[in-house]
Amino acid sequence: MNKEESPNFEQYTLEELHQALLEIDHQAYPERVEKIQQCIAAKSAPVEISQEQQLHTPEPKQYRKCQVNFLGNGKEYFSIWIVNLLLTIVTLGIYSAWATVRNNRYFYSNTEIDGHRFSYLAQPKQILIGRIIGVLLFAIFYAASVISPFAAVITSILIFCFVPVLVCMAMRFRMRMTAYRNVRFNFTKNYGRAYVVFLLYPILALFTFYLAYPWALKKIDEFLYSHITYGNKQMKPNLQTAEYYVASIVAGIAGMIIAFIGGFLMIGTVTLASESSSSGNTEVLVMIVTFLLYAFVFVVSGSIYQAFIRNHVYNSTQLEDVANFNSDVKIGSLIMLRLTNLLMLICTLGFAMPWVKVRTLTFFANATQVNIEEGAESVISDDSQSDSAIADEVSNIFDVDIAIG
Repeated sequence: MNKEESPNFEQYTLEELHQALLEIDHQAYPERVEKIQQCIAAKSAPVEISQEQQLHTPEPKQYRKCQVNFLGNGKEYFSIWIVNLLLTIVTLGIYSAWATVRNNRYFYSNTEIDGHRFSYLAQPKQILIGRIIGVLLFAIFYAASVISPFAAVITSILIFCFVPVLVCMAMRFRMRMTAYRNVRFNFTKNYGRAYVVFLLYPILALFTFYLAYPWALKKIDEFLYSHITYGNKQMKPNLQTAEYYVASIVAGIAGMIIAFIGGFLMIGTVTLASESSSSGNTEVLVMIVTFLLYAFVFVVSGSIYQAFIRNHVYNSTQLEDVANFNSDVKIGSLIMLRLTNLLMLICTLGFAMPWVKVRTLTFFANATQVNIEEGAESVISDDSQSDSAIADEVSNIFDVDIAIG
């Protein structure tokens, strides 16, 4: 080292100071040795935190990680499903309300988190009344469409304008009929915001040639999840628009690539078949290949989008002071599940439906974890009166999809 110029040891890291202490000539530079030792002592000293800082320093949250488990099995559910199907046919659909309750109670009671299972609290009469009103409204719509095209348009507009109310009421019913550890879920209604989310945003997306559609879907999910409560605790999603665009673009590109390659293969297959068979057989082959190609594109694109969005929604949502969630759905695994489920349904003429439902619920349960916080023990039950199932059944009759999970 240069004797005239003393290094600024205060800028050295602790490791560099120790190295300098080993290399320096202790007899030639006693002042520098003392300075290095002082810097080492200063950097090695523990940082003292004042009592005021300790009081304002938040303690790290304690989580209890729990795997979601679905405990049902296909053979057990088949006995419920087949009885429900036969009784619904025999009673001309009247038993379908009881069938819905039996199905939901089976699925809910076999879904377990942290040693506790869910409960489905709806009664068959609630479902039946709502279903009857839903069918009557659909009959009015159908009659209006037969009598006059103008009446059909007016009826369609009225139904369309009523969709946000149906969604809110249906969500409230479904949440109110769901309980965990004897505490009910709920959905806080906000009709004004619902009209903006379910009517205004989709219309705006239409005028942007659907470029804003992923943003509209994000707003819809954000509305649905942010209004769910568990007892006195609110669900808080933190969704990102970019994730919806990524999911939509990746799913769209995958679908177009598959459709492009499949189209060429279909043309080649049909050309070869037409040279060795009659035109009637060729038309049948074209229909079958087109259906298979469409089904494959739909399964792959839908699985990619659902895996992206489900993982994002779950990983970005927390139940205030109660729990946060993790989802790890693998795209390849979901595609294989959907394809094998479709194959099972085709080969069994639909009788594999119980196994398909059980396999699907088991798959999503295995991909979901819940991190339970200490505040879970302080949830206060919100015991409101039972809600009507009318909106839930009307929304099903008119095919208003309310998809969560």
